[in-house]
This record gives sequence, C-alpha cells and structure tokens, in this order.
Amino acid sequence: MAKRAAPEVNAGSMADIAFLLLIFFLVTTTIEKDKGLLRSLPPIDDSEVTPPIIKQKNLFTVLINRHNQLLVEDEEMQLKDLRQAAVEFLDNGGGTNAAGETCTYCKGKKDESSSDHPDKAIISMKHDRETTYEKYMDVQNELVAAYNILREREATRLYKKYYPNAEKVFTAMLEEKEKNQFSKDEVLNERIETIKNLFPMKLSEAEPDKD
Repeated sequence: MAKRAAPEVNAGSMADIAFLLLIFFLVTTTIEKDKGLLRSLPPIDDSEVTPPIIKQKNLFTVLINRHNQLLVEDEEMQLKDLRQAAVEFLDNGGGTNAAGETCTYCKGKKDESSSDHPDKAIISMKHDRETTYEKYMDVQNELVAAYNILREREATRLYKKYYPNAEKVFTAMLEEKEKNQFSKDEVLNERIETIKNLFPMKLSEAEPDKD
C-alpha cells in the first residue's frame, strides 16, 4: 500500500502575522510614567559672589529624625499642625524685603521675631537616613500645600473675576496653561508668575548626616 504524503503547512504568512501582532501591542500598550517631586533647580552661578546672610527668623527649620518624629524649630510637632505653622511663617510679613518694601498683602501677625517678607522666608527641611520614604513625602506634601494655600488666596483676590466658577483659581490657571501648552498665552503666564512671585517657593533640603 502506497504511503500518503504528509500535507505541507504553509508558514509563509506567519512572519506577517507576528509583525501585525507586534504593531498591535505597541499601539495599544500604555507605559506609565514615573513622577517625582516637581522642583525647579536654580541656575548654576559661576560668579564668585558672597552668599547673602540669612537671618535666623527668616528660616523655618523642619527636621524628621530617625524615629520619624517631626521637629519644627527644635520642637516636636504633629504632622497635622505643620501646614498651618508653615502658612503663618510665610505669611507673617513682619519686616521688609531686599528692596525695603513691606508686604502689603500679608495677613499674618507681623511678628518681629518671625519672617520679614515672603521673599525672604525660607523653609529648610532635613531628614535622617533612616527616615521612611512615606514620612518624608507626607512632610513634603504639607509644606507644598502651605505655599498652595497662600497662592490660591492671592489668585482669588487678584483674578477671581476671570474664573468666577472656579473653586480654586490658581489651580484653574495652571490647568488652563497645561491644556493650552502649545499656544503661548502671555497674559496667563504673566498672571501665574505674579502669583508665584508673591509667595516664591523657597524650600531648601539639607543633606542628611552621614553618621
């Protein structure tokens, strides 16, 4: 009895199918982007200029020790109280800025022992090498929230008429800029910079001790 010849499988189109599958996965797969802390580093200054002298009252020190305890101005503080304490420091307005101008928009106590002007107020944050990442981020968020509270207040005071339905005016301005990032809106950019300059984010992070 004659043997039957095994039918041949046409594999000529397998390469095309694999190529189409590859394109399909490349098009449909979404890659998550890692997000870090949004910080703008200052430009490198090569000039040999003597650094300005910072008064102690213009420095708000925040320390997280190895036991995740929060120390503000060398005194222990709960995380829930940090935001308000930072707001009071930044908004104090107890003196003048570098140009000798008083803070006419500050609503703080104008305590002479606290910060002179938002332009001079610096928050210095330091953590230990054994500080947990969660605690570090919690403190960071509270400090950034303090700046956002004051910026929202000033944006509402100056530009609420342009955003009558917005609950948070400064946030609405930033969202509008993000939405129209490819069209340069000079007026919007100028307003945003005005708010940022009223309460500039001077958040300094000191290196943890090596011991």
